[in-house]
Amino acid sequence: MKKLTLHILETPPEMLAIEEIQRQVWPGTDRDIVPDHLLLAAVHNGGLVIGAIEIEMSNEAVAQPAPDELDFLDRNNPPQHAELVGFVFGFPGLYTTPDGPRIKHCSHLLGVLPAYRDQGLGFQLKRAQWQMVRYQGVDRITWTYDPLLSLNAHLNIARLGTVCNTYFRDAYGEMRDEMNRGVPSDRFQVDWWVNSRRVLRRMSKRPPAPLDLAHYLAAGTPIINPSRAASDGLPHPAKPDELAPFTGHSLLLVEIPADYLALKAADRELAIAWRLHTRSLFEELFQSGYLVTDSVYLPGAQPRSFYVMTYGEAEIMGVNKT
Repeated sequence: MKKLTLHILETPPEMLAIEEIQRQVWPGTDRDIVPDHLLLAAVHNGGLVIGAIEIEMSNEAVAQPAPDELDFLDRNNPPQHAELVGFVFGFPGLYTTPDGPRIKHCSHLLGVLPAYRDQGLGFQLKRAQWQMVRYQGVDRITWTYDPLLSLNAHLNIARLGTVCNTYFRDAYGEMRDEMNRGVPSDRFQVDWWVNSRRVLRRMSKRPPAPLDLAHYLAAGTPIINPSRAASDGLPHPAKPDELAPFTGHSLLLVEIPADYLALKAADRELAIAWRLHTRSLFEELFQSGYLVTDSVYLPGAQPRSFYVMTYGEAEIMGVNKT
């Protein structure tokens, strides 16, 4: 039988395996691959590379643990047959406060092989990272992701409890891998306040039940940019004169494509239109004091995705909502 386990990676062969898994997760170019020597330099200086390993177990082995109970692999007793199927990589960084610079952890890459996605493995890798960074005495983790990828929004915002009020235009310049090629590389930078009540509840064995779209609509939360249906069957961004006013609302909903990568494959110009449309909205909302605090997905024949925007920075530290 096979079993998934977690492993802190720190040897040259392990870093070469990380290089290869990057090629499989982000195919199309080697330009953006983080090389093995840089990974090694990072882990030898406070960085972390955590791998998800699938190992062959004997018939007498214990059953596969529940997804929220993945073990760490015993380095002193390595298995004979093991395969790296996912990883998370980050390193120490600094951020500015009124009292001077403080240490944070910069989480740079999270990748899971296609055959192992939708099994909660990304969450488990991030949870292991959270545990290790807390052990280091660091209270903030940041990373970037494409704000139009609804699956990533669900993991980062809804499940992990990050918040966001930072938008980077074309953060990485022109990217050449298949996933990012052809559209501006705009990114959210999320903040994961690892000791906040908000995050601690989500990392517990009994996280709060998620809210769905009906909850927000029943509370009078407006959708400020409802998408438009078109003859091509694809969602189109709202026109400027169709945007709802947002002043005076403590909660807002911002719509994004439910499947941006499929939309981009079908119509690259429409994908760029969505990028520019949401760029303008998020920049204005962040400047006005809103931040992203939740992600909502509405399934169905015509699925829809939304961000929940909350007014007020107290949410960053989790002192208001949980």
